[in-house]
Order: sequence, then structure tokens, then C-alpha cells
Amino acid sequence: MENVNILIVEDDEITATNLSLSLQRHGYNVVAICESAVEAKNEIKACSPDIILVDISLQDGDDGIKLAKEIRTEYNIPFIYLTSYSNDEIISQAKQTEPYGYIVKPFDPNSLHATIQMALFKYKIEGERKNDINSLRVDKLNLEKLLYSKKSSDKPIIPFGENYYLDIGLSETFYKGKKIKLTKKENAFLRLLVAQMGVAVSFEQAINYVWDGSGATENSVRTLVWRLRSKLKDDIIKNASGIGYFIDD
Repeated sequence: MENVNILIVEDDEITATNLSLSLQRHGYNVVAICESAVEAKNEIKACSPDIILVDISLQDGDDGIKLAKEIRTEYNIPFIYLTSYSNDEIISQAKQTEPYGYIVKPFDPNSLHATIQMALFKYKIEGERKNDINSLRVDKLNLEKLLYSKKSSDKPIIPFGENYYLDIGLSETFYKGKKIKLTKKENAFLRLLVAQMGVAVSFEQAINYVWDGSGATENSVRTLVWRLRSKLKDDIIKNASGIGYFIDD
């Protein structure tokens, strides 16, 4: 594919060679083939690839997953896992890095091409959405206006998910009529999600609103979401890959 530069991170020489040949036949430009995470990080800086294929089990460990975490947090480049694993624990760890796809070894050339195209398209759309969302900074006044516009009756109550509701007046969240004990930050983030139901709350918006714009990172938001999810009965907080989180409207 014209002008699409791909970096391969694969420590099996035969697999790496077959991948490179298949990609080149589809018109992609393979900028480098790396056998380790250290080599890959050097090549990322040197080559600035458009997308990266990462073996999930580099050097028979979790180096591929560790590398993927760095790719997402430090380089903001879409990546796809190469895997022959079906181990639930490994797959669970990999999911947390929010990859743009999986390619199972031995790979099918047509599926490889399709997975890369879908990943590039998803990354492009996410980037456009992120720009749109980050242009809408939610301050406390605007958030209260958004919340009151979502009331379902004359009472200050906003239902969401199944059997949940936010009482605006009390600034408390309830499940089946029972109050959920939340910290100040958890409560603020949940109010932000409810105020923007159906639209992703970006990491930047969360940091600006919950932490007043300082003293937090994307990992701070992820940790907050992890704690909040542990207190909710259902998985109502959804990932918007590369952007943030949302609750379905």
C-alpha cells in the first residue's frame, strides 16, 4: 500500500521474512524488522512507522505486551499483535493495551492485509474524533447544564445503564435504589460520563475536570476507571480506544 510504512517486531526469522514478503506484495513499505523490544524502540524513533506489527511473546515472555504499552503511551502509533497464543491470561494482558487488531500465526496474507487496513482506518477515525472532543472543554458550569438537560422528569434524577441513576441534587449515584460509595474523584468522573452519555470523555477532558488540569496522566485516568468499575455491578463504562471512555446513551 503506497506510503504506508510498517515496522515488524518478530523474533522468529522465518515468520518475519514471510510477513515482510507478503506486505511488500500488497504494496506496503517495510521500514525495518526487529527481533527485540530494545531494537524496536530505536527503529520507531528512526523510522516513524505508520503502523507496527508486534509479536505478543517476544523472547518467550511478555516483552511484546510491554513494548505495546510503550507504543501506545509514548509514540501514539497503531499496533497489531502477532500471536499464536490462546492462553487466557496472556490474551487478558494484551487486551489491556487496547491493540488495533490481532493476527494469528500462521497468518493468511489476505487477512493480514484486511486487518492492517481496518486498523489504519480505525486510527484515522479515532484521531478525528479525538480532535473534535478535545475542542470541547467541559467546565463545572457547562457540566451542570448538560446534566440538567438529561433529567428524565421534574426530579433531579438521570437514569443510565440498567438500574443506575445519578441524583444531581445529592451528587450521588444509586444502583437499584442503593447508594454506591464513591470517592470524590470517582464521583466527578462518573458525573462527567453521565453528562456526556453516548459521547466519549477524552483523557484530556477527564484530567481537566477531575484533576483541574494538573497532577494526572492518562494512566491516572485508567487507574481511576479500574477502581470505579470494581464498584459498579455491570461493565457500563466502555473503552473508546485511544480516546477515553464512555457510557452508552
